[in-house]
Amino acid sequence: MPQEIERKFLVKGNFKEYAFANEEVIQGYLSSVPERTVRIRIKGGEAYITIKGASNESGISRYEWEKERPVSEARELLTLCEPGVIDKVRYYVICNKHTFEVDEFRGENAGLIMAEIELSDEDEAFDKPEWLGKEVTGDTRYYNASLTKQPYSKW
Repeated sequence: MPQEIERKFLVKGNFKEYAFANEEVIQGYLSSVPERTVRIRIKGGEAYITIKGASNESGISRYEWEKERPVSEARELLTLCEPGVIDKVRYYVICNKHTFEVDEFRGENAGLIMAEIELSDEDEAFDKPEWLGKEVTGDTRYYNASLTKQPYSKW
């Protein structure tokens, strides 16, 4: 089974000067129950459907299956999604051998900036840049599926 191993952090400070690229991301959820989420995402000029399983106890690992789809299909599927679309700009920042994906949320989640790093195993070491803040891995409030139901602006 394909596994996603990911850690999440809040961002404190200027990361944009280190970004080598960015793109707009729009995503919605056909299912947002914790045991399985089904996400539709348009990122730049590409689109994907992603199924994720429940996180393990640490919140770091979970099953992930993803397939690219035509953007036109994704736009149609977004109309079927649960209320609360995620709108954000994703920045890509290299830090030694890893790339952080830093999401600056818009809309009802404006003000939230979160960085994610994908790892090859849960204990993999990585460098933490000075703009990386508090770790929120496993805090379900910060899951994108949760942010569609309880936006950051309403905390």
